[in-house]
Amino acid sequence: MADDLKARLAAAIEANWPGQRAFLDSLVAFPSTRGQEAPCQDFLARALTVRGYAVDRWAVREADIRPLRGFSPVLDTDYANCLCVVGTRRAENPAGRSLILQGHIDVVPPGPEAMWRTPPFSPTERDGWLHGRGANDMKAGVSCMIFALDALASIGLAPAADLHVETVAEEESTGNGALATLARGYRADAALIPEPTGHTITRAAVGCMWFRLRVAGRPVHVAVADQGTNAIMSAYALLRALEDYCATLNAGAGGDPWFADIARPLKFNPGKIRGGDWASSTPAWCEVDCRIGLLPGAALSDARAGVEETVRAAAAQDPFLRAHPPEVIWNGFQAEGYVLAPGSEAEAVLARAHQAVHGAPMQPRCSTAVNDGRFYCHAGMPALVYGPGGEGNHGFDERTNLSSVKATTLAIALFVAEWCGTRAT
Repeated sequence: MADDLKARLAAAIEANWPGQRAFLDSLVAFPSTRGQEAPCQDFLARALTVRGYAVDRWAVREADIRPLRGFSPVLDTDYANCLCVVGTRRAENPAGRSLILQGHIDVVPPGPEAMWRTPPFSPTERDGWLHGRGANDMKAGVSCMIFALDALASIGLAPAADLHVETVAEEESTGNGALATLARGYRADAALIPEPTGHTITRAAVGCMWFRLRVAGRPVHVAVADQGTNAIMSAYALLRALEDYCATLNAGAGGDPWFADIARPLKFNPGKIRGGDWASSTPAWCEVDCRIGLLPGAALSDARAGVEETVRAAAAQDPFLRAHPPEVIWNGFQAEGYVLAPGSEAEAVLARAHQAVHGAPMQPRCSTAVNDGRFYCHAGMPALVYGPGGEGNHGFDERTNLSSVKATTLAIALFVAEWCGTRAT
């Protein structure tokens, strides 16, 4: 990789850095939680239009994606404001290899704002870190991919192959946004997703499934509580059974080629609960939204059957639940795990870009969380999940490391230059 190109791109990124910082601040300031993504996507659509991309902006339609591998069912959410944005720049005479740069702009809820040092949607820089919900996961990466292309433009170069810049919603709950871009027909020779991997490449990622556990109870006045049943306490017993089931799954993960060395790679989490109508009545209902992981190669149908059988067996121990079986409603992520097969040319090009920036080999990692890479791998494209470093994803005081953001921007620019080739503008 030419030292001259690296130096010119690094200088361009440095010159553009105030603009990239302002851009990232703008992204983080959008509270783009589920159902509220449209203003952020409109901002990005305008930003890509100004840069000369042909912009496609549309709302996800379940009918378009329901038949496709990877579709996840949705409850309690209106997709009217669930927007995808794709900016395309086509080469007149393509000479290189085409590329998708993809990032998600949806963020998880911030939780109680009083628990943050600074308000979650007021981006704040401290000691070289940018704090805010979504700063790390993954609006920093979105800024990297856009400003990597800006750096090429600043030195008079453009990709010599077709390139799509995609920003999607729903990554945090279904992945249906990424799936919608595939349904729309967007394909390339490779995809790069700058999730916050700390400059490692994701070799494998687990899958996960969301489900709603719905439990019934018999309401009575609390004064005679032993004559009724308590749906919340019944749900607790079922959750303990599911915890034990997940422990059994993890015990069997020792034979997995990718996750054998990771302790408890599969996570079970009851993440949201509601139930009951009155503090002095035993609750007649309880619903718990849960998440459980699965290894790459595991069939979703088998994983669902395991959860359902665990709930049935636990309910059979309770006379009321035996007569009123709990429901398991599959809602949200139904995501298979995936493996990025080693040895692709796309990975080799990225490894050279990483080496040029960091002076050390790019390291692989196996992720116990899901990401959108699975869709591109399953569609036959190498999915390079590689991005900056930070911490606090889904927690309080989430933050991204700004020097890491700058280094990732340079690595992506070098990758694009070699993978797509360049032409003078």
